[in-house]
Amino acid sequence: MPRLVATTIAFIRQFARASRGATAVEFALISIPLMLLMFGILELGLILLVTATLDTATDFAARNVRTGEFQENTGGTKDDFAKLVCRNMSWLKDDCIGSMIVESETFSTFANAGSAPPANPQSPNPTTNCWSVGNPEDIVLVRTYFKWPIFTPLMQPFLANDGAHSRLLSSARIFRNEPFNATLQPVGAKCT
Repeated sequence: MPRLVATTIAFIRQFARASRGATAVEFALISIPLMLLMFGILELGLILLVTATLDTATDFAARNVRTGEFQENTGGTKDDFAKLVCRNMSWLKDDCIGSMIVESETFSTFANAGSAPPANPQSPNPTTNCWSVGNPEDIVLVRTYFKWPIFTPLMQPFLANDGAHSRLLSSARIFRNEPFNATLQPVGAKCT
């Protein structure tokens, strides 16, 4: 019996001394967290890039509303505004309209506009969102939302905010319309 124990101990010590394959084992232990970190950084970078693109596109489209160009040269509808925003998001044009939700409200004061609740990321409903781009001198709040899919399955629980493996990105602009048409009066608060 003592001989069996001695052979077993010698056998185990042989593995403790052996260093062949240690690099592979160390890499296997480090590779999973390393890959998670790498894919997480890439995913966050894409989200920030799309958010910056959405902000810029919303700003350019809101400028057309502020100057009255949007109201006078288009039908002034939600779809027209969504197309205008998507036109400014050139590298995301493939499914931009299908992923875009827009809303615009007019307010009587800037304080009232600041208290308007944003869309719920769990269930944004574009059919119930208000749409009023206003007349000259109106205070307008324009919001755009864009559904961005989370590509890395392990990052979805941490980055998705809409319950469908995607993140609802948003951008907002608040401004007073310029006096672009002297015959129109401000509409004041609408859709509140």
